[in-house]
Amino acid sequence: MTKDKRRFDRQGSAQRRRRQEMERARILELFKSLEERLDVQFSNHDLLMQAFTHSSYVNEQRGLRKDNERLEFLGDAVLELTVSRFLYETYPERSEGELTKLRAAIVCEPSLVNFAEAYAFSDFILLGKGEELTGGRKRPALLADVFESYIGALYLDQGIEAVERFLAEAVFPKVLAGVFEEQTDFKSQLQESVQREGLGPVSYEIIEERGPAHSREFVAHARLSDDIVGEGVGRSKKEAEQLAAKEALIAFNRRYADL
Repeated sequence: MTKDKRRFDRQGSAQRRRRQEMERARILELFKSLEERLDVQFSNHDLLMQAFTHSSYVNEQRGLRKDNERLEFLGDAVLELTVSRFLYETYPERSEGELTKLRAAIVCEPSLVNFAEAYAFSDFILLGKGEELTGGRKRPALLADVFESYIGALYLDQGIEAVERFLAEAVFPKVLAGVFEEQTDFKSQLQESVQREGLGPVSYEIIEERGPAHSREFVAHARLSDDIVGEGVGRSKKEAEQLAAKEALIAFNRRYADL
Protein backbone atom coordinates (compact mmCIF):
# COMPACT_ATOMS: atom_id res chain seq x y z
CA MET A 1 0.00 0.00 0.00
CA THR A 2 1.42 3.38 -1.01
CA LYS A 3 1.83 6.31 1.40
CA ASP A 4 -0.81 8.26 -0.52
CA LYS A 5 -3.29 5.39 -0.22
CA ARG A 6 -2.67 5.07 3.52
CA ARG A 7 -3.08 8.81 3.96
CA PHE A 8 -6.34 8.73 1.98
CA ASP A 9 -7.67 5.87 4.11
CA ARG A 10 -6.77 7.69 7.34
CA GLN A 11 -8.48 10.84 6.11
CA GLY A 12 -11.59 8.87 5.16
CA SER A 13 -11.70 7.20 8.58
CA ALA A 14 -11.30 10.54 10.33
CA GLN A 15 -14.13 12.05 8.31
CA ARG A 16 -16.40 9.13 9.14
CA ARG A 17 -15.61 9.51 12.84
CA ARG A 18 -16.37 13.23 12.70
CA ARG A 19 -19.68 12.56 10.96
CA GLN A 20 -20.55 9.96 13.58
CA GLU A 21 -19.64 12.35 16.40
CA MET A 22 -21.75 15.12 14.86
CA GLU A 23 -24.68 12.75 14.40
CA ARG A 24 -24.42 11.55 17.99
CA ALA A 25 -24.30 15.17 19.25
CA ARG A 26 -27.42 15.96 17.21
CA ILE A 27 -29.22 12.93 18.61
CA LEU A 28 -28.23 13.73 22.20
CA GLU A 29 -29.65 17.22 21.80
CA LEU A 30 -32.82 15.80 20.26
CA PHE A 31 -33.41 13.45 23.16
CA LYS A 32 -32.56 16.09 25.71
CA SER A 33 -35.61 17.96 24.44
CA LEU A 34 -37.67 14.75 24.71
CA GLU A 35 -36.61 14.33 28.35
CA GLU A 36 -37.71 17.89 29.03
CA ARG A 37 -41.06 17.21 27.39
CA LEU A 38 -41.58 14.05 29.43
CA ASP A 39 -40.10 15.55 32.61
CA VAL A 40 -37.79 12.57 33.03
CA GLN A 41 -34.01 12.16 33.19
CA PHE A 42 -32.46 8.94 31.95
CA SER A 43 -29.30 7.66 33.60
CA ASN A 44 -28.46 5.65 30.49
CA HIS A 45 -29.10 7.87 27.48
CA ASP A 46 -28.17 5.05 25.13
CA LEU A 47 -31.29 3.22 26.28
CA LEU A 48 -33.48 6.21 25.46
CA MET A 49 -31.92 6.58 22.01
CA GLN A 50 -32.25 2.86 21.36
CA ALA A 51 -35.96 3.01 22.17
CA PHE A 52 -36.49 5.39 19.24
CA THR A 53 -34.04 3.76 16.81
CA HIS A 54 -35.67 1.90 13.92
CA SER A 55 -33.81 -0.97 12.28
CA SER A 56 -33.66 0.99 9.01
CA TYR A 57 -31.54 3.65 10.72
CA VAL A 58 -29.13 1.08 12.13
CA ASN A 59 -28.68 -0.40 8.67
CA GLU A 60 -27.67 2.98 7.25
CA GLN A 61 -25.58 4.35 10.14
CA ARG A 62 -22.34 2.72 11.18
CA GLY A 63 -21.64 2.84 14.88
CA LEU A 64 -25.25 2.50 16.08
CA ARG A 65 -25.47 -1.20 16.79
CA LYS A 66 -28.89 -1.61 18.39
CA ASP A 67 -32.42 -0.98 17.18
CA ASN A 68 -35.52 -0.89 19.39
CA GLU A 69 -36.91 -4.35 18.65
CA ARG A 70 -35.70 -6.03 21.87
CA LEU A 71 -36.91 -3.07 23.95
CA GLU A 72 -40.27 -3.34 22.21
CA PHE A 73 -40.46 -7.01 23.26
CA LEU A 74 -39.73 -6.08 26.88
CA GLY A 75 -41.98 -3.03 26.88
CA ASP A 76 -44.93 -5.07 25.63
CA ALA A 77 -44.66 -7.32 28.69
CA VAL A 78 -44.09 -4.44 31.15
CA LEU A 79 -47.03 -2.50 29.73
CA GLU A 80 -49.35 -5.48 30.00
CA LEU A 81 -48.23 -6.12 33.59
CA THR A 82 -48.66 -2.54 34.78
CA VAL A 83 -52.01 -2.10 33.05
CA SER A 84 -53.20 -5.44 34.46
CA ARG A 85 -52.25 -4.41 37.99
CA PHE A 86 -53.97 -1.06 37.61
CA LEU A 87 -57.18 -2.67 36.36
CA TYR A 88 -57.07 -5.36 39.06
CA GLU A 89 -56.77 -2.78 41.84
CA THR A 90 -59.15 -0.21 40.31
CA TYR A 91 -62.06 -2.51 39.40
CA PRO A 92 -62.38 -5.18 42.13
CA GLU A 93 -65.97 -5.92 41.10
CA ARG A 94 -65.15 -6.89 37.50
CA SER A 95 -64.66 -10.44 36.31
CA GLU A 96 -61.51 -11.82 34.69
CA GLY A 97 -63.19 -11.74 31.30
CA GLU A 98 -64.24 -8.10 31.66
CA LEU A 99 -60.74 -7.06 32.76
CA THR A 100 -59.18 -8.97 29.88
CA LYS A 101 -61.40 -7.20 27.33
CA LEU A 102 -60.68 -3.79 28.84
CA ARG A 103 -56.93 -4.44 28.89
CA ALA A 104 -57.05 -5.52 25.25
CA ALA A 105 -58.69 -2.21 24.32
CA ILE A 106 -56.02 -0.25 26.22
CA VAL A 107 -52.97 -2.00 24.75
CA CYS A 108 -54.23 -2.49 21.18
CA GLU A 109 -52.35 -0.80 18.35
CA PRO A 110 -54.74 2.15 17.80
CA SER A 111 -54.58 3.02 21.51
CA LEU A 112 -50.79 2.84 21.59
CA VAL A 113 -50.63 5.07 18.53
CA ASN A 114 -52.80 7.64 20.31
CA PHE A 115 -50.56 7.53 23.38
CA ALA A 116 -47.46 8.01 21.23
CA GLU A 117 -49.02 10.88 19.29
CA ALA A 118 -49.96 12.67 22.52
CA TYR A 119 -46.23 13.09 23.21
CA ALA A 120 -45.26 13.63 19.56
CA PHE A 121 -43.04 10.53 19.67
CA SER A 122 -42.93 10.51 15.87
CA ASP A 123 -40.71 13.62 15.98
CA PHE A 124 -37.98 11.65 17.74
CA ILE A 125 -37.87 8.39 15.79
CA LEU A 126 -34.53 7.71 14.08
CA LEU A 127 -35.33 6.33 10.64
CA GLY A 128 -33.36 5.33 7.59
CA LYS A 129 -33.79 7.51 4.53
CA GLY A 130 -35.82 4.91 2.65
CA GLU A 131 -38.23 4.36 5.53
CA GLU A 132 -38.57 8.13 5.95
CA LEU A 133 -39.42 8.63 2.29
CA THR A 134 -42.12 5.98 2.37
CA GLY A 135 -43.92 7.60 5.31
CA GLY A 136 -42.64 5.31 8.04
CA ARG A 137 -42.68 8.10 10.61
CA LYS A 138 -46.49 8.10 10.56
CA ARG A 139 -47.00 4.36 10.17
CA PRO A 140 -49.28 3.17 13.01
CA ALA A 141 -47.43 -0.09 13.70
CA LEU A 142 -44.12 1.77 13.97
CA LEU A 143 -45.57 4.34 16.40
CA ALA A 144 -47.09 1.60 18.56
CA ASP A 145 -43.75 -0.21 18.62
CA VAL A 146 -41.94 2.95 19.71
CA PHE A 147 -44.35 3.50 22.59
CA GLU A 148 -43.69 -0.03 23.81
CA SER A 149 -39.94 0.27 23.38
CA TYR A 150 -39.96 3.50 25.40
CA ILE A 151 -41.77 1.66 28.19
CA GLY A 152 -39.09 -1.03 28.05
CA ALA A 153 -36.27 1.52 28.19
CA LEU A 154 -37.87 3.41 31.08
CA TYR A 155 -38.28 0.15 33.00
CA LEU A 156 -34.63 -0.83 32.54
CA ASP A 157 -33.37 2.62 33.44
CA GLN A 158 -35.59 3.49 36.39
CA GLY A 159 -37.74 0.52 37.34
CA ILE A 160 -41.41 -0.36 37.43
CA GLU A 161 -42.33 2.62 39.64
CA ALA A 162 -41.20 5.07 36.95
CA VAL A 163 -43.28 3.21 34.37
CA GLU A 164 -46.33 3.41 36.63
CA ARG A 165 -45.79 7.17 37.12
CA PHE A 166 -45.61 7.69 33.37
CA LEU A 167 -48.73 5.61 32.73
CA ALA A 168 -50.52 7.45 35.53
CA GLU A 169 -50.17 10.53 33.35
CA ALA A 170 -50.37 9.07 29.84
CA VAL A 171 -52.85 6.21 30.09
CA PHE A 172 -54.68 5.68 33.37
CA PRO A 173 -56.68 8.95 33.34
CA LYS A 174 -58.15 7.89 29.99
CA VAL A 175 -59.12 4.53 31.50
CA LEU A 176 -60.86 6.22 34.44
CA ALA A 177 -62.65 8.55 32.01
CA GLY A 178 -64.17 5.53 30.28
CA VAL A 179 -62.43 6.13 26.95
CA PHE A 180 -61.94 2.40 26.37
CA GLU A 181 -65.24 1.06 27.67
CA GLU A 182 -67.01 1.15 24.31
CA GLN A 183 -64.05 -0.42 22.57
CA THR A 184 -64.08 -3.63 24.51
CA ASP A 185 -66.32 -5.74 22.29
CA PHE A 186 -67.15 -4.40 18.84
CA LYS A 187 -67.95 -7.92 17.66
CA SER A 188 -70.84 -8.25 20.12
CA GLN A 189 -72.10 -4.76 19.30
CA LEU A 190 -72.05 -5.52 15.57
CA GLN A 191 -73.83 -8.84 16.02
CA GLU A 192 -76.55 -7.19 18.10
CA SER A 193 -77.01 -4.47 15.46
CA VAL A 194 -77.37 -6.86 12.52
CA GLN A 195 -79.76 -9.08 14.49
CA ARG A 196 -82.01 -6.10 15.19
CA GLU A 197 -82.30 -5.58 11.44
CA GLY A 198 -83.05 -9.26 10.83
CA LEU A 199 -79.78 -9.89 9.00
CA GLY A 200 -77.65 -13.02 9.11
CA PRO A 201 -74.72 -13.75 11.41
CA VAL A 202 -71.36 -12.03 11.01
CA SER A 203 -68.30 -14.17 10.33
CA TYR A 204 -64.60 -13.36 10.49
CA GLU A 205 -61.64 -14.51 8.45
CA ILE A 206 -57.92 -13.88 8.90
CA ILE A 207 -56.77 -13.21 5.34
CA GLU A 208 -53.14 -12.30 5.91
CA GLU A 209 -50.29 -12.55 8.42
CA ARG A 210 -47.33 -10.27 7.86
CA GLY A 211 -44.21 -8.93 9.54
CA PRO A 212 -41.46 -10.60 11.60
CA ALA A 213 -42.30 -12.92 14.47
CA HIS A 214 -41.64 -10.29 17.14
CA SER A 215 -43.95 -7.75 15.45
CA ARG A 216 -46.57 -9.83 13.64
CA GLU A 217 -49.61 -8.15 12.12
CA PHE A 218 -52.88 -9.87 11.20
CA VAL A 219 -55.46 -8.70 8.66
CA ALA A 220 -59.08 -9.72 9.24
CA HIS A 221 -62.26 -9.38 7.22
CA ALA A 222 -65.72 -9.17 8.72
CA ARG A 223 -68.36 -10.74 6.45
CA LEU A 224 -72.10 -10.45 6.39
CA SER A 225 -73.37 -13.23 4.13
CA ASP A 226 -70.91 -13.07 1.21
CA ASP A 227 -70.12 -9.35 1.56
CA ILE A 228 -66.98 -7.96 3.17
CA VAL A 229 -68.28 -5.29 5.55
CA GLY A 230 -65.13 -4.43 7.47
CA GLU A 231 -61.37 -4.88 7.58
CA GLY A 232 -59.03 -4.64 10.54
CA VAL A 233 -55.29 -4.87 11.11
CA GLY A 234 -54.01 -5.80 14.56
CA ARG A 235 -51.15 -7.42 16.39
CA SER A 236 -53.24 -10.42 17.33
CA LYS A 237 -56.02 -12.24 15.53
CA LYS A 238 -58.53 -11.12 18.15
CA GLU A 239 -57.51 -7.48 17.82
CA ALA A 240 -57.72 -7.64 14.03
CA GLU A 241 -61.22 -9.11 14.22
CA GLN A 242 -62.33 -6.49 16.73
CA LEU A 243 -61.06 -3.69 14.49
CA ALA A 244 -62.77 -5.24 11.47
CA ALA A 245 -65.98 -5.33 13.49
CA LYS A 246 -65.47 -1.68 14.50
CA GLU A 247 -65.15 -0.60 10.86
CA ALA A 248 -68.23 -2.63 9.92
CA LEU A 249 -70.20 -1.21 12.87
CA ILE A 250 -69.40 2.38 11.88
CA ALA A 251 -70.51 1.74 8.29
CA PHE A 252 -73.60 -0.17 9.44
CA ASN A 253 -74.71 2.57 11.84
CA ARG A 254 -74.15 5.25 9.21
CA ARG A 255 -76.20 3.33 6.64
CA TYR A 256 -79.18 2.67 8.89
CA ALA A 257 -79.08 6.13 10.44
CA ASP A 258 -79.77 7.51 6.95
CA LEU A 259 -82.82 5.33 6.40
